Amino acid sequence: MTAVASAPVRGEVRPARPAGFAQVLRSEWTKMLTLRSTWVTLAIAVLLGVGGGVGISAAAAHAYRQGHIAPGGWKPVQVSSISLFFVQWAVAVLGATVVTGEYGSGMIRTSLAAVPRRGRFLVAKAVVLTAVVLVSGEAISFGAFLAGQAMFGSGVPHAALGQGGVLRSVVGAGLYLTAVGLLSTGLGFLVRSTAAAMAVIVGLLFVFPLIFGAIPVSWLKQVDKWWPTQAGQQIYTQIGRHGSDVLGPWAGFGIFCAFVAAVLVAGYLVLRSRNA
Repeated sequence: MTAVASAPVRGEVRPARPAGFAQVLRSEWTKMLTLRSTWVTLAIAVLLGVGGGVGISAAAAHAYRQGHIAPGGWKPVQVSSISLFFVQWAVAVLGATVVTGEYGSGMIRTSLAAVPRRGRFLVAKAVVLTAVVLVSGEAISFGAFLAGQAMFGSGVPHAALGQGGVLRSVVGAGLYLTAVGLLSTGLGFLVRSTAAAMAVIVGLLFVFPLIFGAIPVSWLKQVDKWWPTQAGQQIYTQIGRHGSDVLGPWAGFGIFCAFVAAVLVAGYLVLRSRNA
């Protein structure tokens, strides 16, 4: 007797292959750019960064001309980048909602069913967020710097990109904002709630640095030096500062990036161990 190979039955359902990384990346890119909240948040970030930078720079220049700011205390790069402090909030919201929005709507179950490899899912979200925030963050940083310097007018010292440390500071601001977005994404995977993620990020970025002012000065220098967000800000705020009480710009940013990576890893462990 000879064996007869069975022909495939019409309408037979074959098991679906897991989505490849390129497919997951395209999916995450589409999801992020088709959400109205993404564009609203980016518009707010531009308004806070560039618009706020123009207003702050104009006010600071006026104060300088009136003699309210001593020439020795005038720092043109830092003045034009003050508004980026508020841009952190918009970027943190964007980083969290790309994760928590899916948990809130229940779409996370569909996403994880399509992408069962949860590490691939997290990495795809992180890559897409990095691309969006890096481009927009650098645009906001350069826009705030150029617009701010233009608002100084005559009689007020300006800064140029060719001066020592200035280009690094402007580029570093965009890098710092990108790291803040990724930190918020990691927190989104950890706590699965926009409100909870925002509470943690506000504590890290704003509340704890204010509390540091209440501790003894001898401790303050070390805490302020090694606190991850404070260290990360050295990449765009440190120009001409030296000494043992401050980290170098790239060393400080490296500490912040290590902290962000640790939060992302913790977020992955939670994502892998818990049901959607």
